[in-house]
Amino acid sequence: MSGTGRGARPAPGGTAIAAFAPAPAVGRVAKRGTGAAPATAVYVAVDLLALSAALLIAHLLRFGVTLAELKGTDIPYVLVSIATVPMWLAVLALAGAYDRRILGIGSDEYHRVINGAVHFLAVVAVLHLVGRLVIARGFVGVLIPVALVLTVAARYWLRSWLYARRSAGEYLHRTLLVGSPGTIVDVGTHILRTGWSGFRIVGACADTDLTALGVNGVAVPVMGRLADLERAIAASRADSVAVTDESVGDDLPALTALVQRAGVDLLVAPAIVDVAGPRMAVRSLAGVPLVHVKEPTFSGPQRLAKEIVDRATGVFGLLAMAPVIATVAIAIKLDDGGPVFFRQVRVGRDGTFFTMVKFRTMVVDAETLLTDLNQKNETDGLLFKMKQDPRITRVGRVLRKHSIDEVPQLWNLLVGEMSLVGPRPPLPSEVELYENHVNRRLLVKPGLTGLWQVSGRSDLSWDETVRLDLYYVDHWTPIMDMVIVAKTFSTVLRGSGAY
Repeated sequence: MSGTGRGARPAPGGTAIAAFAPAPAVGRVAKRGTGAAPATAVYVAVDLLALSAALLIAHLLRFGVTLAELKGTDIPYVLVSIATVPMWLAVLALAGAYDRRILGIGSDEYHRVINGAVHFLAVVAVLHLVGRLVIARGFVGVLIPVALVLTVAARYWLRSWLYARRSAGEYLHRTLLVGSPGTIVDVGTHILRTGWSGFRIVGACADTDLTALGVNGVAVPVMGRLADLERAIAASRADSVAVTDESVGDDLPALTALVQRAGVDLLVAPAIVDVAGPRMAVRSLAGVPLVHVKEPTFSGPQRLAKEIVDRATGVFGLLAMAPVIATVAIAIKLDDGGPVFFRQVRVGRDGTFFTMVKFRTMVVDAETLLTDLNQKNETDGLLFKMKQDPRITRVGRVLRKHSIDEVPQLWNLLVGEMSLVGPRPPLPSEVELYENHVNRRLLVKPGLTGLWQVSGRSDLSWDETVRLDLYYVDHWTPIMDMVIVAKTFSTVLRGSGAY
């Protein structure tokens, strides 16, 4: 929950949590609803199917349709496969792959599956050395990578299904927000914008006389002040409470005890904007919990691997897309006879300029016509967007809908000016107007796709685009890149948010 804790302070004379006495009429509130994810058994079943398919593939590729036995024993590989099932599921469980707090949210779920696969390989190595079980290397060499790929793919499919069910009102946390009115609106707005995350706002507790707070166009009922929290939990049937700022002050331990007594989850939004995940670690100093924030990492082996993937994508992408490039070039020429490519100076990593190449989707004099259209801008911030922009050509509208106009940027990947995944490449005129914190977008190469591409494209506001780009810069991992690329394909096929 980003964008929280923006200097909010308790109002003078505000209610202290010392008044949090248990209400005699309110008993323990059992956890309600379906929760933010399906039962763990569903994930176990999906992983079991993926592993079964991997075992079958590994056996067929290594031994064919014949029965095989471990070398030097009478143990058939069928029994080995059966024994593999509980081992694989146990290792995934120990790696935290079934922790319901991370299921369906972020890339941590995939990280834990990968860690589980690595640990499984370690278990097999120990059995081989200590137990002297000579397991065919070809069998193991096929099983583990295939099981990993199928498990991650199955989890991705399950997550897509889960998002669809959440959009239909299922698998949601009924969440009660606690804090000052301003941060409740701020945090609540982010929650409502990310309906896939599994949280539904059912009320708020704040030091205000208002009966409701407007959150992203939705009236969230104020169910009392802080002292009324226990009754508010019961009345709203909430199964989680989210503290949106530091206004609870020293009373957080009392609030924690109350929430635990009520049997609901407690979430606390850190007073650090857009910092989370692997960059945060809680350290204890003389009994005081402190949040240690690590610097973003843009170097090392992972960064080198990203560079190699980018250049390789540029090479093979241009070769594979050559027929498409030729076809589109002919279509553009036949449409209005103008140039095929559109070149524009953009700002890359560390503020360096480069020329980005795209298929031309607008009329030749589009830049000169922009002045007359500025008053019809349909977005905020530094961008210009119109759903029915008259400058877009007939061919251009088709190209934009499915992002085909971006294909020539594979050349920018090849020469190292852009990355496959990264922030949106900005114009120099945009960068000149950046606020100081937005300059962090320039710490990495701009991307052919990114969080902005898979989260709404042109439907996003300027602030939301900036927030997503900065989140990517601060939390980049190879797994995040893989997830974004996978989501890009479905986004491009749907053609949503492109104009």
